[in-house]
Amino acid sequence: MDSEWRTRIGLTGLNVACWVLSKFQPMRLSIFALCLALSTSFAAQPEAVPSSTVPVNPSAAEAGKDVVHQLNNAFAKVFDTVAPGVVIIETSKKSEISESSPLDDLFFQGPPDENNPRRNPGTPRPVQTEGSGFIVRPDGYILTNVHVIEDADKIDVKLRDGREFPARVVGADEKTDIAVIKIDGKDLPVVPLGDSDAVRVGQFAFAIGAPYKLDYTFTYGVISGKGRSKLLQTGGYSISDYLQTDASINPGNSGGPLCDIDGKVIGMNTLINGMNRGLGFAIPINMAKDIGSELIAGRKIVRPWLGIRIETLGDDPTIRDLFKGADKGVVVRTIEADAPASRSNLRPFDVITQIDGAPVTSDSQLQHEILRKKVGQSVELTVWRKGQPIKVPVKTGELPDEITRASNRPVQPSEPKPQDVGKFGLQVQELTKDVAERLHLSAQQGVIVTDVEDNSIAAAQDIQREDVITEVDGKPVTNVQSFRDALNKADPKRGVLLYLDRKGSKTFAVLKAGD
Repeated sequence: MDSEWRTRIGLTGLNVACWVLSKFQPMRLSIFALCLALSTSFAAQPEAVPSSTVPVNPSAAEAGKDVVHQLNNAFAKVFDTVAPGVVIIETSKKSEISESSPLDDLFFQGPPDENNPRRNPGTPRPVQTEGSGFIVRPDGYILTNVHVIEDADKIDVKLRDGREFPARVVGADEKTDIAVIKIDGKDLPVVPLGDSDAVRVGQFAFAIGAPYKLDYTFTYGVISGKGRSKLLQTGGYSISDYLQTDASINPGNSGGPLCDIDGKVIGMNTLINGMNRGLGFAIPINMAKDIGSELIAGRKIVRPWLGIRIETLGDDPTIRDLFKGADKGVVVRTIEADAPASRSNLRPFDVITQIDGAPVTSDSQLQHEILRKKVGQSVELTVWRKGQPIKVPVKTGELPDEITRASNRPVQPSEPKPQDVGKFGLQVQELTKDVAERLHLSAQQGVIVTDVEDNSIAAAQDIQREDVITEVDGKPVTNVQSFRDALNKADPKRGVLLYLDRKGSKTFAVLKAGD
């Protein structure tokens, strides 16, 4: 027995087992920390002063080993429980025609011969990819990610027991990246589903999938966070609140399950942030179940929306001083053209503080409150506007598949000549009826932006050509002179608030000296 071992006299059996594991087996620090934490519950009577001649208590050491074995068996049981219902999804699709190079033959195909004929230049080559999924019904319905099966000409599914099936797409919801595919089979193994709402940060998490085509790779970690939003923007609207885990997830894990210590699926692995960073994200299984059930039933996924782009008050510190008197809430950045909110009294720069009487403090919270409503349902927004609270009723509409935006083409100057507006980097001209009709603009009054100088204050605020400036600090703009007068009266150090009409969408920008 070496001297380092002998100095650890008086340790409980679990302490010893954990030290041995840390010394001789490359386990994760989280396991070592767990063992140390558990060791307090196994402590025997208070120990005597350590002596280099006192041996380790054999019974205590065995007790510690038993605890580690129990943890070891619990991990293995997770895999045994879930793996039979996990599938490997292989897809193939035609790639775009590309020109071949002599280097292709040298490095990828080898020299041409009768067993390896050279491919013709420009011949489409099939692209094969691999992902994961899991069976949720014994008659062959499988949940996976949309991006795993998107645009696939052929989908094949492999089970843990070696069986292979062709699969077809039942339905897909691109906004959440949830898809359902179907194989023809009976009494197929299914994964047990858990409750993602009950998941706690810090609990164990396990991933099963096919990273880099290494089928049924099993990794573990913990739940690192909950409610992670804004990882993907779907037309400016974040729908999923992801589970975050440090369990190793790589390409090929997409669509596979994230499980808890009881072998229940709590999420669908879908995103990573960089390779081997320990930043993996999974769609909560409760959402995947709900969306999957709708797709299996053949129903269209319908979501309510107001048609506003928002941000949490305080996210943009450069304009925080313009909201004196508003402590918490959600700033309306843009109201989309022809959206439900455009038919209400809601305005850009309003701060939404309540919805149906319930306080809202973040953009994610407001979005999720709206998603809980029904299409066509009326909601009452309490907003802060110019220091006063007002009530704004809005009726929800259906979230469209795509929110279209017109590209801003350079405005062809017409009489009167465009005029430069000082240090802000703007050129504007009066919005005439002829210009409005020619450019199909909904605004009938204001000045139209004809040019924005690169690296200017206006460019930094994303002011674009063909934007119509309708107000400055709440005062209407009727022509170039009234625009100049309003700018001269404004305080550029505090920030000049411009209301903009952008092809029917209403938004705002704040021009601030020194930006």
